[in-house]
Amino acid sequence: MGLFIARNKNVEVNGQTILSIVDGMSGFESKAQKILEKNGLANITPNGWYPQQAWLNAFKEIYETVGESTVLNIGMKIPEKANFPDNIDTIESALESLEIAYHMNHRLNGQLLFDQNTGAIKDGIGHYYYEKIGEREVKLILDTPFPCALDKGIIKGLANKFKPIGSSVKFKEKVTDGCRSKGGGTCTYYISW
Repeated sequence: MGLFIARNKNVEVNGQTILSIVDGMSGFESKAQKILEKNGLANITPNGWYPQQAWLNAFKEIYETVGESTVLNIGMKIPEKANFPDNIDTIESALESLEIAYHMNHRLNGQLLFDQNTGAIKDGIGHYYYEKIGEREVKLILDTPFPCALDKGIIKGLANKFKPIGSSVKFKEKVTDGCRSKGGGTCTYYISW
């Protein structure tokens, strides 16, 4: 599947994650609300569940009309709004948790895509594949339906939130593996600190 296309029409995303659009468009909240409403996402409540395709449609409109940098800003706000596992205390555990967090904030046919009791992750929305490749470097391979700028924002926001004091985060994209925004199936990112 490509960008901005839900892999299953029954996938839903929680309201608190959707509200990151409004936070990410700081100063333009009314425009954000109008885009959400235009795409069938009016009166969002944090505990509500809404069609993922409607959220993807809103992202597509923001991406095409407001720009990629705004989508990046929205991504950076998602770690502040979305559900994440409780045991995150380092940059490494934060980046490793992306796969679980992504699935904790989506459900299919009323069932969360991450089962906290068994640790099972169900398919239906793509993945954040994590690999530790060095003492202070990880590799993420993504195949989500969201724009690359959103995923970059999520990764950067999360990495900066949990980086060790006094360190800086380096973010590198490997485009030889393809890029979803250029028709590829995945995007590959290297994060070091």
